[in-house]
Amino acid sequence: MKATERARLERIKKAPNATTNAMVLTLANVVGTGIETADLLVHEVLARSLRDRRAIARLAGLTGSPDESGTRRREKGLSKAGNARVRRVMIELAWRFLQHQKNSALATWFRSSIEAPGVRKKTMIVALARKLLIGLWRLVHTGEVPHGVVLRQAV
Repeated sequence: MKATERARLERIKKAPNATTNAMVLTLANVVGTGIETADLLVHEVLARSLRDRRAIARLAGLTGSPDESGTRRREKGLSKAGNARVRRVMIELAWRFLQHQKNSALATWFRSSIEAPGVRKKTMIVALARKLLIGLWRLVHTGEVPHGVVLRQAV
């Protein structure tokens, strides 16, 4: 861990808002997630009181944008609604997650999904980012660690 990250971590531990600080420290313990990423996710999404996993994905802008007309239904890609900064960070975190958490259930799901013919990596990385965000939301709110995810020793 770099000296700047260590200094920021010490400031977070001493700051007055204990709930969000505990969430940041919990996320910082996930291998592949840095302090700045954890801080951004907590303050932009995870500290909010949202009712379910779908609301989390919508807030981050990691859901599809359906186009329905009569009997015709198709997806037009990612919705432009939601927090663009969180969406960008989650997609970067998903790529990093694949490097650092190779044995996790999410990484295994991603690898098996892209083996199918016609499946694009870009589409599946967004799906992984959505699943990862929901897993991190459960981690900070219930303490449930996603299957196979490795945590650092206490920082």
